[in-house]
Amino acid sequence: MTFDRNLLPDPVTYFEELGHKLTGPSRAKWKTTNCRFHGGSDSMRVNTVTGAWVCMSCGVKGGDVLAHEMQGANLDFVEAAKALGAWVDDGKPQANHKPAPLSPRSALEVLGFEATVCAVAAGNLGRGVALSDVDLARLLVCAGRITRLVEAFT
Repeated sequence: MTFDRNLLPDPVTYFEELGHKLTGPSRAKWKTTNCRFHGGSDSMRVNTVTGAWVCMSCGVKGGDVLAHEMQGANLDFVEAAKALGAWVDDGKPQANHKPAPLSPRSALEVLGFEATVCAVAAGNLGRGVALSDVDLARLLVCAGRITRLVEAFT
C-alpha cells in the first residue's frame, strides 16, 4: 500500500463537498469560507490550487486537503489518505513497521549525550582512574540506551 498525492481530490471540489462555500474574486487563488474548527463564518482562507488553508481567527492551518481531512476528522495520515481515495494497493506485501521510540533528532541527541558519558568514562580509565560502582552502573545504562537506539533505527 502506498500514498499517491495525485489521487487527492481537487481542493475546490473537496471543500465544496464538505459544505464550504468558497467566495472571492474569480481569478483569486485564495478564497474565503467558514471555519469548521471554531465555527467562524468567513475566517478561513483556502488556496484553490494547492489546497492549503488557514483560519485567520483561530489559527488552525494545513498545507493541503489531506491535512484538512486529518484535523477535521481526527484521522491519522493513512486513515485520511484512505478516506480521500489517495491510498492505493501497489501489489507489494505490506511490511509491519514498528514505529521508532523517538524522532531521529531526539535519538541523535540521546546518542550524543550517552556517547559523551562513555567517552568520559573511557578517558578516566585511560588515566588510571578506577570507576566507582555508580559510574559503572551509569556506563551500563549508556550502553543499553545506545544498543536500543541502534536496534530501533537499523
